[in-house]
Amino acid sequence: MDTVAQSSIISATQTAYSALRQMIVTGELRPGEKLKIENLKERLETGASPIREALSLLVSDQLVERLDQRGFRAAPVSHQNFSEILMLRCALEDMALRQSIAHADDAWEETIVLAHHRMARVDPADIPVFEELHKTFHMAMLANCASPILLRYCSQLYDLNVRYRYLAGRSQNYGTRDVPGEHREILEAAVARDADLASSRLRSHYQQTGEFLRQSSEVPGA
Repeated sequence: MDTVAQSSIISATQTAYSALRQMIVTGELRPGEKLKIENLKERLETGASPIREALSLLVSDQLVERLDQRGFRAAPVSHQNFSEILMLRCALEDMALRQSIAHADDAWEETIVLAHHRMARVDPADIPVFEELHKTFHMAMLANCASPILLRYCSQLYDLNVRYRYLAGRSQNYGTRDVPGEHREILEAAVARDADLASSRLRSHYQQTGEFLRQSSEVPGA
């Protein structure tokens, strides 16, 4: 296979992966939904091979499940699964954030202020752009912890949590939540080098999603 053809296949797989990931985390592909290759080919206007490769990558991300001899399905959701993700996020990000603040310097402060500024300027309705900047902000807060393994776990948990945030967003009262204000308060505490307050605000930020999720009828056990 020549280099151009190989690059084309890789590009098609990456495009399919990004599209399917967004469809799963935003709920366009419902939790537990069977993911049929032929249907996805039509929706994404691409070939079967990129779809299969993308679904295999999403299995590794725990957003898709492989069914023995029966294809794939979007990973199901449950309140128990979310509770485990929430517990681990709060524990690991508390550790990472405290270490980041302990190592705080002007460069890190400038990075998190800029990441927040860029995120705050984007309309959350522009999902692909907002989600990228939202994750960049949260990970920038932790990036100064000097622990690559810890950061990798935090990144993986962030990705698993995203689809639950969208489900929580369907709660009738979710619109009353001041998410931009929560982000701003976390940033202010971090810039002030107040690890206790920053950590408390970060954990509260995540736990509020859990409270709205409990009102959702779309999550078993909620």
